[in-house]
Amino acid sequence: MADKGGTIVIKKYANRRLYNTGTSTYVTLEDLSNMVKRDEDFVVQDAKSGDDITHSVLTQIIFELENQTGNAMLPIPFLRQLIAYYGDQMQMFVPSYLEQSMKAFQGRQEQLREEFASAVGDPVQMMTVGQKAMEEQARRNMEMFTKAMAMFNPFAAGPAAGLDAMTKGEDEARSGDDLSEMKRQIAAMQEKLDKLGSS
Repeated sequence: MADKGGTIVIKKYANRRLYNTGTSTYVTLEDLSNMVKRDEDFVVQDAKSGDDITHSVLTQIIFELENQTGNAMLPIPFLRQLIAYYGDQMQMFVPSYLEQSMKAFQGRQEQLREEFASAVGDPVQMMTVGQKAMEEQARRNMEMFTKAMAMFNPFAAGPAAGLDAMTKGEDEARSGDDLSEMKRQIAAMQEKLDKLGSS
């Protein structure tokens, strides 16, 4: 059974079994992983309470994948940094930053696949393509983060720096949508903080 938007509902029972209500079959974490790769939208609910536990199940899938020999994708320094942000005042920015970074990377993946395909058989060229891709992504991530911080407090590094962070950048036109989405999310977070403060 899927909801009105076509989202498949997965029920998780106390015995840890997962039940796909769309196909009326029990599924595994590997099945859910394959559904993600096929871009099938699903939500995982606790069978007893009805609570949405999609986040914890997806995290569990990543844990399982990371533990498979030769399949680790998350570098140790990244994991250390991620853990360090829990409870930090910057924690509220991390989810939006990571989401926007992944969206930007996803937007370039077809181009990267083509570049890698053309470099097959030439290890030096493949390394060059990979290094350029990482440098470009790191540059875009830094620009995105700087702009986000400037929007939150445009005069933190002085008026000129705040203005520069919001107006400069050769990719400004392309990152406009990302910036708007980040603005919206920061505004929503600020609204929640205001409500918490007044309660």
